[in-house]
Amino acid sequence: MLLGHYTENLSEAGCDEAGRGCLAGPVFAAAVILPRDFRNEILNDSKQLTKKQRDRLRLLIEAKAVAWAVARVESETIDEINILNASIMAMHLAVSQLKTQPELLLIDGNRFKTYPGIPHQCIVKGDEKYLSIAAASVLAKTHRDAFMQEIHHEYPKYGWNKNKGYPSKYHREVIAEHGITPYHRKSFRMITH
Repeated sequence: MLLGHYTENLSEAGCDEAGRGCLAGPVFAAAVILPRDFRNEILNDSKQLTKKQRDRLRLLIEAKAVAWAVARVESETIDEINILNASIMAMHLAVSQLKTQPELLLIDGNRFKTYPGIPHQCIVKGDEKYLSIAAASVLAKTHRDAFMQEIHHEYPKYGWNKNKGYPSKYHREVIAEHGITPYHRKSFRMITH
């Protein structure tokens, strides 16, 4: 599948998040502006890629992008404002950190709040259609996975090095037995009976 650009002439930043459905850890978002002539055979929605491919692409995207930024919103804030608002907040933070201001934001999904001064377009399955959104999905996922790997050492019994905070059967069982950590999202249903 060939992913392209959304417009011919506008500088566009793709935005995507990672970690919305997790029980633990922050939600991460990335914003990426790619050069017009950027092409890559492998680049796709990060969920379709292997870890090795994502890690290779992360280095390539960070080296070749006109501008890129990654931001995160912590569990406490997710509990306060809900995961949708926290995801949008993380995207806004990432956009605000770009060293070049884009003329258009391409948002993966169907919900977003207007970012001051920049028009946006929401695109369902955008990470399968547009290069900049696919690149943002790779950065958000790889940066989040690296963070979860790091905090795994603080709480190794939860298996975050493998489940990355997602609600795997093992993760739920450990929560049922040992309770939650400061990294868990208290507003999420942790255990299913």
